[in-house]
Amino acid sequence: MLSEERHEETTFSFSEKPPQPPERRRESRHLTILRVGALVGPQGRELCLVRNISAGGLMAHVYSRHEMGERVSVELKTTQEIEGFVIWISDSNIGIQFDHPIDVAELLATHVTPDGWRPRTPRVEVDRLATLRCGARLYAANTRDISQGGVKLEVDEALEVGREIVLTMERFRPLQAVVRWCQDGFAGIEFREFLPFNELIGWLRAERDRSH
Repeated sequence: MLSEERHEETTFSFSEKPPQPPERRRESRHLTILRVGALVGPQGRELCLVRNISAGGLMAHVYSRHEMGERVSVELKTTQEIEGFVIWISDSNIGIQFDHPIDVAELLATHVTPDGWRPRTPRVEVDRLATLRCGARLYAANTRDISQGGVKLEVDEALEVGREIVLTMERFRPLQAVVRWCQDGFAGIEFREFLPFNELIGWLRAERDRSH
């Protein structure tokens, strides 16, 4: 049953490259519901759990067998069907490359389905420098993913869970936040305010354009 599966939440990326197979990690994860999609292939239609979406493709957890090079289509919304093909298979996960890049910003802006299902705020992969101020101390960090509610950081020093901080990301205003978890060189930071979608997506688009 889908409800019995344990997976981390769906990640979004603006990259035009399809996601790579997942790394085998030993650390514990914060587990939340994944975005559910429909996958249509030679064997018919099935539900899948979307683990990672980029402009160029996606990674899906599937419940039937698939073959390399197999033509498929993916439905992320009832009015959107995306054509592509399988480019890798790893255990119960497959990688799909889209025939044409999709608009990730539009997908993020309309992530509430017609039946009212709303996932946890989507995370978007990002690799930018940041600084944290904890009292009189400053820490350097790298952002790894971000949502309207928080950010995952790669840090050199362990941060105290529950500590109030001020986070300043590259080319973004300072944000009041709190450390929610810290493990194996990574930390989860929750913003004290819910970032407006237009502000976050504008920053992500600007950072994407600078990297091209």
